[in-house]
Amino acid sequence: MIGFIELGHGDFIIYNADIITMNNNYPYLPKDKTIEYVKEDNPFMAEAKLVRNNYSSDLNHPTGAVVVLNGEIIGRSANQSAIKNKRLLDLHKNGLCIRKILKIPSGKAYWLCPGCASPSHHAESRAVRDALSHQKSIIGADLYLYGHWWCCKPCWDSMINAGIAHVYLVEGATELFK
Repeated sequence: MIGFIELGHGDFIIYNADIITMNNNYPYLPKDKTIEYVKEDNPFMAEAKLVRNNYSSDLNHPTGAVVVLNGEIIGRSANQSAIKNKRLLDLHKNGLCIRKILKIPSGKAYWLCPGCASPSHHAESRAVRDALSHQKSIIGADLYLYGHWWCCKPCWDSMINAGIAHVYLVEGATELFK
C-alpha cells in the first residue's frame, strides 16, 4: 500500500509497507534524489548500526554505512576522526569541539576541528570506497546509513559518482540524530 501525507511547511511523507520517503528540509539534497527510511530491524540497517558501534572513532557523531548490491553487502565502513589519541577523543566528545563552540551547522567547516570527521572520512564515502575495492562497478547499489539524519554534499557526490541508486536511513533518524 502506498500513501502520501502532507506535513505542512513543504514537508511530506510518501510511504509503502517497508520503505518511507520523506522530504525533511535537509541541509543538502541533490536534485532528483530522495532519502528513504527503513525500520531499525532491517538487516542492512542493523549491520550499519553494528559497523557504527564497533568501528566509528568520531565519538560526537558516530555513523556506520553499508553498501548493498543484489541483496549482498559489498562494502562497509564507519566515520573516522583525524584525532587518534584516546584522551583527545574524549575531550572532543565532552565539548572541546571548535565547530560546536562556534555553533557551525552540520555539514560545514569540518576543517576547523580535527576531532570532527572530514567528508573523506565520513561513513558514506568510506563505505563506497570499500565497495569499489571489492567490485569493479557498484552501479545500482544501495547505501544504508545509521547515525545521522542527512548526507552532506561531498558524500552525495561520492555516492552519485559511484552509481548508488538509493540511500536509506533508519526511521526516526531526524529525531534520533539531529
